[in-house]
Amino acid sequence: MPRASGPTIARWQLGRQIKAAREAAGITQVEIADVLGCSESKIYKIEAGDVGINRGDLIVMLDRYGISDEQRRATIFDLQQQGKQRGWWAKYGQLPSNYSMYVGLEGAAVEVKNFELAVVPGLLQTEDYARAITKAAWPGKEEEVRRRVELRMARQACLTEDPPLTFWAIVDEGVLHRHTGGIDVMRAQLRHLVEMSKRPNIELQVLPFSEGWHPGTVGSFSILEFPEDVHSPVAYVVSQAGDAYLEREDDMRRVTLTYTHLHAAALSASKSRDLIAAVARDLA
Repeated sequence: MPRASGPTIARWQLGRQIKAAREAAGITQVEIADVLGCSESKIYKIEAGDVGINRGDLIVMLDRYGISDEQRRATIFDLQQQGKQRGWWAKYGQLPSNYSMYVGLEGAAVEVKNFELAVVPGLLQTEDYARAITKAAWPGKEEEVRRRVELRMARQACLTEDPPLTFWAIVDEGVLHRHTGGIDVMRAQLRHLVEMSKRPNIELQVLPFSEGWHPGTVGSFSILEFPEDVHSPVAYVVSQAGDAYLEREDDMRRVTLTYTHLHAAALSASKSRDLIAAVARDLA
């Protein structure tokens, strides 16, 4: 079954074509913003693929940029239509913009490198474990919990659809010992991790307590990688001050270096699997 596709890639491709056409025409973002009667930041977001564009504004852009070739215009209009589509996740209700963006990026990615400090990575969670942590975040809001858990389970399809996402996860050892949802839920979750770690597209490592302090203690993060002709890597960083997306070269260099250090400090995949299985047995 092919992986579910959202509007993310289409918007990126459209933005790239629009930007190239504008630069070839020698027109600045400020100038085209004045023509459309919008802010310069909106033009930047359109060209970055962060937001879509309506057909009327697109026609004005193409005319101003001198794009008259009918085949090229048709291709651009097709991308614009694809970019307007709602993501497959829309059926799960209104989501915070940052989370909605992450789901879209995850669906477009070919590889995700994830470090988790306190919880099992979302793509590897059992339904009961996901429900336990979601209830803690949304106490008394059963409907909110239900739809968020359903979405989390639906996201996991990217690990088995064609082509499957390559998922590389590192978790702090504390994640294994925190009895999230109770002993029965945690035991089942640990056993699930053991089985998932055997899949060829999943690499799971544990960063042991014996390492002491490590650069991941400042918080969880993910690095999402895409086809080279689609987009450069993006990092997603979680913090109490708000989640952030990083794309600048120096930011990506720093985050990638951190992940490299964590990978080197973590147990091998086989030793990690043995440790997870041992912790699960201790809960029996």
